[in-house]
Amino acid sequence: MAMQQEWADKDYYGDLGVSSSASAADIKKAYRKLARENHPDSNPGDKKAEEKFKRVAEAYDVIGDEQKRKEYDQLKSMISSGGFGRFGRGGGSGFPGGFRGTEAEFDLSDIFGSAAGGQAGDSGLGDIFGGFFGGRGGAGRNARPSRGADVETEITLDFREAAKGTTIPVELTGEAPCTTCHGSGSKDGKTHTCQTCSGSGFIRENSGAFGMARPCTNCGGTGEIIEDPCTTCGGTGTVRRTRSITVRIPAGVIDGQKVRLAGQGEAGPNGTPAGDLFVTVHVRGDEVFTRSGDDLEVTVPVAFSEVALGATITVPTLDSPVKVKVPAGTPNGRTLRVKGRGIPKRSGAGDLMVTVEVKVPKDLDPSATSALRAYAQAEKDSGFDPRAGWAGL
Repeated sequence: MAMQQEWADKDYYGDLGVSSSASAADIKKAYRKLARENHPDSNPGDKKAEEKFKRVAEAYDVIGDEQKRKEYDQLKSMISSGGFGRFGRGGGSGFPGGFRGTEAEFDLSDIFGSAAGGQAGDSGLGDIFGGFFGGRGGAGRNARPSRGADVETEITLDFREAAKGTTIPVELTGEAPCTTCHGSGSKDGKTHTCQTCSGSGFIRENSGAFGMARPCTNCGGTGEIIEDPCTTCGGTGTVRRTRSITVRIPAGVIDGQKVRLAGQGEAGPNGTPAGDLFVTVHVRGDEVFTRSGDDLEVTVPVAFSEVALGATITVPTLDSPVKVKVPAGTPNGRTLRVKGRGIPKRSGAGDLMVTVEVKVPKDLDPSATSALRAYAQAEKDSGFDPRAGWAGL
């Protein structure tokens, strides 16, 4: 992914409550903790928690990814060291008019390396400086786009599909490798180095105190010339078409989470690597289950006799039902824990949290009514008072 301008104003480490030297495992642990605490399912109607959840998800999307974290750190390091400040006031004629110092040729690619080149989706600062130098990404050492564009799409899953993981077909329309030339753009597969720019993709121009570079018009900034372009794709190596791919969704994905599929985005021009596909997952609610982090929650109706005398009840799970023992004297609303029957994860699974809810019968036949009256009298005779010690008395 390319460095994004909006990263400059974000403190992703602060959003996750970790230091910039935190390990990948610590970052993941912090994200999971904060995501559980602020998930909309656990905080219905709480806008602050919802906003916090979004910030945490955005932060993890960047510093939870090794390559994005590296680029984010590079950008923050440049900002903190004044890397951008030198291009402004006090810098001679100001950026992009000049730099302090003696007359010499300056090329931003010498400062930022290949980081300043490429299209959206490349490594570097092309998105930030591209506007000053033309083309799609600025004055890198080679104007050829280094990869295809990233693609974003959305899918909606049932609760149980998201909890257990699934595979789902997704149709995408965009640039794909040309099947005629196999993505090379050349009819015969041959190219040669552009003599105008010597293969760099740029033409340097001296202007006053420093030099500038512009994309080579002879090769279009690619650094190579195709003598016999493919007639199907016109020499680009890509054609626009609809394709179907199978997306594997990992178990335990949460609503709003993005799943990245490397190399499944749009094809890069002339055989360069494809971009990435980012799938935003939406999760429907379930009639039986809710979740809290990796724990699965279910409320089970029970009879008064079952909680009073104790019983073994059948409880649903994501797979087959399980038997749960309800101890005698269990109060209404008590939650019982069943280990390892919650949301699957790499290191096992969360727990199943079973809350019992006593149901009172609306109609009793004469024999049941008589038995209940006898019980009520026996209960009274034993000295039991459900309101004894109650603050309302």
